[in-house]
Amino acid sequence: MTGSSRETLAMEMNQSAASVSFGKRNGCYVNRSVAVILGLLFVSATVATGLLVYYYAPQVREAGDPLNLARTSLATERPMVPTTPMTPASEVKPKIDVRLPRSVKPLHYKVKLQPLINGNFSILGYVEVEVEVLEATSNVTLHIADIVTKNETIRLAPSDQVQGPGIGINKHSYDNERQFYVAELGEELEVGKKYVLSMDFEGYLNDQLHGFYRSTYKAEDGSDRLIASTQFQPTDARRAFPCFDEPGMKATFEVYLGREEGMSSISNMPKFESIPIEGQPGWVWDHFNTSVPMSTYLVAFVISDFSHMNSTANDHVLFRVWARKAAIEQANYALTTGPDILTFFEGYFNVPFPLPKQDMIAIPDFSAGAMENWGLITYRETAMLYDPAVSAASNKQRVVVVVAHELAHQWFGNLVTPEWWTDLWLNEGFASFMEYLGVDHSEPSWKMMEQFVPDDLHDVFAIDCLESSHPISIPVGHPDEINEIFDRISYAKGASIIRMMNHFLTEATFRKGLSNYLTDLKYQNAEQDDLWQYLTTAAYEDNTLPTDISVKKIMDTWTLQMGYPVIKVTRSSDGTSATVTQERFLLVKNPNSTDSHDYKWWVPLSYTTETSPDFETTKPQRWMMDTEQQLTISSLPAKDKWVIFNVQETGYYRVNYDAENWNLIIQQLKDQHESIHVINRAQIIDDVLNLARAGQVSYDTALSVNAYLGKEVEYVPWDTALNNLGYLENMFTRSSGYGDLKSYLLDILIPLYNSVGFEDNLNDPHLDQYKRVKALSWACNLGYQDCVDNSQSLFNTWVLNPTNTSLISPNLKSTVYCTGVAEGGEEEWNFAWEQYINSNVATEKAKLLSAMGCTKEVWILSRYLDMAFTEGSGIRKQDASQVFAAVARNDVGRYLAWNYLRDQWQKIADYYGSGFFAIARIIKAATRAFNTKLELAELELFKQQHEGQLGTATRAVDQAIERTENNIKWMDNNYDVIMQWLADNGYSSKLKSL
Repeated sequence: MTGSSRETLAMEMNQSAASVSFGKRNGCYVNRSVAVILGLLFVSATVATGLLVYYYAPQVREAGDPLNLARTSLATERPMVPTTPMTPASEVKPKIDVRLPRSVKPLHYKVKLQPLINGNFSILGYVEVEVEVLEATSNVTLHIADIVTKNETIRLAPSDQVQGPGIGINKHSYDNERQFYVAELGEELEVGKKYVLSMDFEGYLNDQLHGFYRSTYKAEDGSDRLIASTQFQPTDARRAFPCFDEPGMKATFEVYLGREEGMSSISNMPKFESIPIEGQPGWVWDHFNTSVPMSTYLVAFVISDFSHMNSTANDHVLFRVWARKAAIEQANYALTTGPDILTFFEGYFNVPFPLPKQDMIAIPDFSAGAMENWGLITYRETAMLYDPAVSAASNKQRVVVVVAHELAHQWFGNLVTPEWWTDLWLNEGFASFMEYLGVDHSEPSWKMMEQFVPDDLHDVFAIDCLESSHPISIPVGHPDEINEIFDRISYAKGASIIRMMNHFLTEATFRKGLSNYLTDLKYQNAEQDDLWQYLTTAAYEDNTLPTDISVKKIMDTWTLQMGYPVIKVTRSSDGTSATVTQERFLLVKNPNSTDSHDYKWWVPLSYTTETSPDFETTKPQRWMMDTEQQLTISSLPAKDKWVIFNVQETGYYRVNYDAENWNLIIQQLKDQHESIHVINRAQIIDDVLNLARAGQVSYDTALSVNAYLGKEVEYVPWDTALNNLGYLENMFTRSSGYGDLKSYLLDILIPLYNSVGFEDNLNDPHLDQYKRVKALSWACNLGYQDCVDNSQSLFNTWVLNPTNTSLISPNLKSTVYCTGVAEGGEEEWNFAWEQYINSNVATEKAKLLSAMGCTKEVWILSRYLDMAFTEGSGIRKQDASQVFAAVARNDVGRYLAWNYLRDQWQKIADYYGSGFFAIARIIKAATRAFNTKLELAELELFKQQHEGQLGTATRAVDQAIERTENNIKWMDNNYDVIMQWLADNGYSSKLKSL
């Protein structure tokens, strides 16, 4: 997957365990005081429910049918109470064990769900789950959340006597905090025997983008339409039906979905049959084939009135794409690339796709980027739909990258699944690496393996050099902890160390190990040690690793501890040998740190030299063991010839050199930069600017590296340079020295701007288009007049001709829209809003949402923030964090966003619900440029005030505090140094005095 929230039903209106409990009698019972309140509510609710059911709900089926679904609703509107209640700041929740007992394991589910999409949003449900007893037990425990059970219908019977008297259930109990339902039995279950637990229940089709939820959109005729969709990862299948909601508890699933005849339904498997629902005219059951064994988080259903298109490019897998009728043509690119990449992965892994069909569907409201449900991948519209007349090259790449990522999951995650969320990175790291291979196969001219370096490797380096980082493989329990690790460490660091492993094992060995792992463990669960064993076996067979080294020995140092090393290369006086040492790279070393761990890694050392340059051999020439303090490398050239370590930056580490070697590299870049591989040019830029940030090299050295950029024509080094210079721009933007830095940045940028030109050419190579977008975005942001004038002129022309969709090139829209809104006022903002409302293309809507955050009118920004977190404002919940980030990026809106976050924290938390991924993104956006002691104090106070309430954003707040501390120290140590460098190099903007 590339979030979740908390919402409950009426049974959880009071969070006190004393107030709501399951008793031996049928149903849900409450204490007397609560009963009075509920009684009053019930009378009102019954009237409203009766009206809704009368007009919207299907008729009741005859009693006695084992699949009968009770129709009684508790209320027409459910209370928005978090399942995990907000804890007062003074309370610290004790650690609880959220894992299910292992006394029984599920084998097969029959799930029958009828969501009243066009009614009161109840989900009328029935479930049977067959279990096998592994240990003697007198209770059955499974997960349940946001569900009301019909206690009188709950039965447990031996599999071979389902119609018999069954096992007596003495008590039904519900553990709200752990989301457990427990059936306490009258007798002990027999080990080795199989039983079937069945029940009727009622759920709720929520609007919180998790579990089984509803999504809305406007049809072409302007009417509001509703669909029902799912997002179960990581712990929300329990919101749709009672289940054993852990990845290690795989089972097969037989699904029935009740729908109105004007709609259609899809699930993981092909539809087997459609059966009219007896007594309910206009309703049918769609019955789907039984699935392969899989985890609950991969179960999926969608009921909609969408259109679809088919592809049979893969001869044994029916491939379909689904979208709103008005947007289905935008799914053409996904339909073309999807089957091609699926077939590529089948060949790469040497494991056929095991299902007969693969559906992909674009959902109007979706919390994540996409979700890899087996056979039914769900997407945010921007991640699957592409209109070449409207969408940019980056939107096109986004679609195929996400498609490749989710298809890779069909093997890594779906076929072989981590035993527990601790090894989430096995899912996400592999999918994040394989997406590049998949896109490289589909679009070879895009140089995806080059793009990996700034997009994933350098991106995660910036997080993993903080003390508040975390290991890739990390123990987690509570759903909030699980949600927290869906972050760049699991995805991008996971991908980066897999890429490193691919290079040190060699591609052939790597593929052999993966294929054997997937073949032998298909439909099962695994831990990272299982993968290490398969790769080690392949490496020994191919002689790509010495027999005294295992993959586990190497990789445990990269997965079980956080961070990464900086390799220091110090050459001898004559240059012919070098001493190599390693230490953990931290942007700032905290003298008060309590972390006493001795960080050392198994480091694959590859290098090349000026006298014998070889940038293609990435297999390590030497290993630096985690027990070695230093090692010596000999046979290097004379001291006047450079050496460069970490060929194509395949290793997950930075490199620092002595001053003389740095100067040799700088001179080579000035003289003939093409002699150094394009990835290593990006590596040198990223390493030296971050080493300067950490105080390990001088800024004079770091900024001297940039001097060659005027001759650089490749995108990846430019992208890396500008990403790093963005840090300087952020730190200086509110300082008196900003004018000097701006002069320096424009001096670097204007030659690039002139070389790419403002006029776009959609026939240019893909990365040339990227380079132009980057140059124009920076130039306009820095106020370069030619860029601002061109953008404003284009925008104003569009205002006069709003139906002319070809006026502005898709690639230039983000820059032109932002500049036009920034240079305009209320009229221009309102025009952008109108275009946003009327657009049928999700990528266009996203560009306009960001652009509207560029206005300099404070009152409009304030109104915009309010709209982002208000139901019915026109901004979807999934997009609120994008709006917030747009305002926070704006120099005018920076403080406004932070003040809004603090002042309206409860509103934001209630709007999203605990556990929603976007809250962490909001905190990062609000605090990314903090660099003063006052901002640090405000941030620490914010953490203190909301201790215990931050949920999945806890780590984001800790990282924001550390980043702010680092930024303050950076300003103390480097601001004056850089100001002096700028003055010495002719960029001073000091005014003359009289």
